[in-house]
This record gives sequence, structure tokens and C-alpha cells, in this order.
Amino acid sequence: MDMVEAKLAQVPAILSEVGIDLWLLFARESHTVHDPCFDLVVGGDVTWQSAFLLTPQGDRIAIVGSLDRAAVEMRGHYRDLIGYVGGISEELRKVLTRLDPQRIAINFSLDDTMSDGMTHGMFLTLQKALEGTPYGTRLESSDRVVSALRGRKSLAERECIRAACAETVAIFDRLTPRLHAGLTEKQVAAMICEEMESVSGLTLAWDPDHCPAVFTGPESAGAHAGPTDRVIEPGHIMNVDFGVKKDGYCSDLQRTWYFLREGETEAPPAVQRGFDTIVASIRAAAAILKPGVTGGEVDSVARTHITDRGYAEYPHALGHQIGRVAHDGAGLLCPHWERYGALPDLRIEKDQCYTLEPRLTVEGHGIATCEEIVAVTETGCEWLSRAQERLYLV
Repeated sequence: MDMVEAKLAQVPAILSEVGIDLWLLFARESHTVHDPCFDLVVGGDVTWQSAFLLTPQGDRIAIVGSLDRAAVEMRGHYRDLIGYVGGISEELRKVLTRLDPQRIAINFSLDDTMSDGMTHGMFLTLQKALEGTPYGTRLESSDRVVSALRGRKSLAERECIRAACAETVAIFDRLTPRLHAGLTEKQVAAMICEEMESVSGLTLAWDPDHCPAVFTGPESAGAHAGPTDRVIEPGHIMNVDFGVKKDGYCSDLQRTWYFLREGETEAPPAVQRGFDTIVASIRAAAAILKPGVTGGEVDSVARTHITDRGYAEYPHALGHQIGRVAHDGAGLLCPHWERYGALPDLRIEKDQCYTLEPRLTVEGHGIATCEEIVAVTETGCEWLSRAQERLYLV
């Protein structure tokens, strides 16, 4: 089944579950100002002001400008298609009057990025269109709808993520024999891209400025920065944060290498201990990751494992959901910090897919980190990525 069609099929049950009478997507120029939910339930872009309405009864209604109508019709996802020329307000009010929804979910959210796709301008436009009707006072956040829809991955979606992970690990496997001290971070990044480009159908999972991200040594720039001209030296830890998109779904994995000094045949005890601590913290978090547990509880297990061994806590969440984009929104494995709002208290659900990515500093050598991807099952989780269990030596 087409992935958009499969997601649309999930919508009625989710709306019934959360008590929403209508989910309304409202956008314009969606290629330029993109609502992430369009990827799930629209499957393309629009130019004029457009409304896509979904109900618990299975209604799929699209109100679009006359020049957008043919494209929406060809996609075949919306059975009830209404066109307009002069303005959308009249047709939208007619449909709302007919459906008379008491609770209308629209795409804004304080905490969930992927539920926050409606611009403020479109919100004001919607309010103006609904003047004189009761529906403007019935609007609420769609975050519970979007969280469930994005998070509950079908078997086909999970297999797409698994396949993207396999391709990424294979790229790391081909990279390792090519590595040596004296390379720069930028040169390693270029090698990774070469390996990716040698496989048909793969693209980068996020912004090419820092996909791949490559960090070497104790003075590296850290997470979310691009590779630099910094040279890899013997005694350095190097880590890579990289993902690919394959068949519309992403991987997001991190791996760690140690560059041997002259005379060394294995990593120094401090480096090995740091790496082993990371691997053990990931395993500990995975052991409690199951439906009903909160993201904050899972994060705490890994965080405590690391700090109990004398390392500073990592300055970010343990893991995020992954799917059509690397950071797939909603539920997060994270601490109770201001920036995360209510996310640490969201309950884990079956079929969600999460990264597990703690990190720690090994003084004088660099950052040790791994990032794995797991899918939540009825009783625990399964690995979608082949885990790094040993430190890669160069």
C-alpha cells in the first residue's frame, strides 16, 4: 500500500481515540513553507490556500484552488474534492456547517515540532474565514493526533528504517579500511559521501552542512556542527554522526573510532572504559524501553549509568523518534529540562522508533558516542540497527 494511503487509513481510529471530530490541515505555498504533516496525509504540495479535512468517520475532503485541483485529484487520496477560484472561506464554511465538528484539531503545538506546521499568518487567515461561525472557538492543537500518527510505524515503515540503517552501517564498514591519521574531518566526510553516492537510491538524511558530521580529538566542535579542516592525530577519538534516506525513510547513526598511537595495539584504558560505558548505558536504556514507560524514565537510566561512573551528563536528550525525517517529533527520551516542555512525560507506545545516543568526554582524546535505532514492541524493543559493540581501531 502507498505510504500516504496507509497513514490516511490510520487517521479515523486515532481521531476517535483522542476525541477529535475533525483534523484540519490549512496551508498555502506548502513547498516553500512546509507543514510536515503534508508528507503523511497529503502526499504533495499546494500553492493556493488549501484545506484538507479528515474525520473519525473516514471523510477525506480537500478544498483547493482551481489550479491545484488536478494535482490533488491525480494523487487519488481525497475522495471529496472541492475547487474554488475567488477565495476558500465560503466553501470551507459550507463543509464545516455540514460536518458540525465540536473539536477541531489544527497543526500548532508548544512542544512538538512536527505538529507545529501551521504558520501564524495561516492561523489568523483561518480565524478570519470562520468569523460569524462557532468553529473559530473550537480549534485546538493536533499534537496528540500527529504524535500517534507519526509515532505508530507500520511494519513497512519499520522495515524501511531498518533498510536505511543497514545501508548506513555498510557505509561505515567500507569507510573504516580507508581511514588513517593525517586525514581531516572534511576529507573523512567526503569519503562517506563517496560511499553513499556509490549506492543507487540513497540521499542524505538531513542538512548536508552537517550530514555527515565528523569530530576528532579533544578540541572538536561537538554535535550539530559541520566537519572542519581539523587533522586526525594518533590518540584521537573520532566519531561520525550520519544518516541516509532510502525509500522515503531515514537512518541516524553515530559510530566511534580510535586512532592508535605508535606502539599501541589497543585503545588506552581510559578510552576503552569510556566507550564501554556508552555501550552499557545504551543497553540499560533499551532494557527498560517498552510501552507505558515515559521518555524521562528511559533517559534517566542511561544518564545515571554514565554519571555514576564519574562522567559529566550529556547535554541533550538520550533519543528522538525517527521516520520520514531524522527528528520525527513528539515523544522524546529526554530529561525534565525547560526546553523539552511536557515531552519527558509522554508514554512510550508500541511501534514507535527511537534513537539511543548518549555521549561522554574522554579527557585528552575526544568524545565517545554511539547512536542506535530501536523499534518498540509489545514487551520491549528490537534493534533496527546493527549495534556497535566494539571500538573501531585504526
